[in-house]
Amino acid sequence: MADVFGRWGSEGVEISDLGLARYILLDSKTVPHSFGRQTQKRFEKGKMSIVERLVNKTMRSGQGKRKLSGKYIRGRDGCGKKLQAMRIVEKAFEIIESKTKQNPLQTLVKALENAAPREDITKIKRGGIAYAVAVDVAPMTRVDEALKNIALAGFVGSFKKKTDAAEALAEELILASKEDPKSLSVKRRDEVERIAKSSR
Repeated sequence: MADVFGRWGSEGVEISDLGLARYILLDSKTVPHSFGRQTQKRFEKGKMSIVERLVNKTMRSGQGKRKLSGKYIRGRDGCGKKLQAMRIVEKAFEIIESKTKQNPLQTLVKALENAAPREDITKIKRGGIAYAVAVDVAPMTRVDEALKNIALAGFVGSFKKKTDAAEALAEELILASKEDPKSLSVKRRDEVERIAKSSR
């Protein structure tokens, strides 16, 4: 397979979390764009390049319905602009390479492993009373949540700030790869796991 963006290959990239290995596909094309071929069947997105999935998660216009730090975040108008999202990710990879002197794909994999929650809660109803019960998170859902939180952290880091979107995404990936408490995706993982632990 071709190197991602014609520059970064997957040779030597290690996935230490074996539970996620099946759903982190490192093989890619030069341009990470599959025209939605892996969206028709169940679990097909596990066969999509992890870089393309990050690009897709970057195509967002804001936080959505939920508030973040007490406010709704709107901006960038990035929905559907895949070329713009690809440029952000490519520039972020360049920043990671210059700062860490290592393959940005390895940084991305490590960030995903550290940001993926292992436990979450679900609500069950018995006799008209709802209970919150801790459950293990499926591997694909773990990868989805990690990608979502990393992309969101990149968005938040550049919202109404002088920081560029690519710089914010690169910073988040570096922090998450080191499991730094300053990382928003690691904070969210810890919060989810803390709530789950209290619901055991």
